[in-house]
Amino acid sequence: MDRIPRITGLIAGFSLLLNALSVAAQDLPADLIRGKALYRNHCATCHGQTGRGDGPAAASLRVAPADFHRFRSFLKSDEELLRIIEHGIVFSPMHAWSDNLTEGQMTDILAYIRLLSLESN
Repeated sequence: MDRIPRITGLIAGFSLLLNALSVAAQDLPADLIRGKALYRNHCATCHGQTGRGDGPAAASLRVAPADFHRFRSFLKSDEELLRIIEHGIVFSPMHAWSDNLTEGQMTDILAYIRLLSLESN
């Protein structure tokens, strides 16, 4: 019955995450429901539904998409991940989203990515 402490820990971590991720201009917490929908529409094709880098397009990419469950992704700061979402990564298939998404939408996606990284499966 170690699920209860694990779930409690996830909820506590998730609560801290929501408090940390706020849109500076609007001073509102990130919207996870919107983040999930945006992630599924824009990110899941490469990163996969669960964020493991195994989306349907992943096999055709020369550079593998990030697996958000890996420790390397977890170590990146929110600012670094937002910069990657906004500007992309040179010489990789990760393109910039700043022309397609608002700052608030990118923050919502980041919040959802952080939630995915906490899930074990």
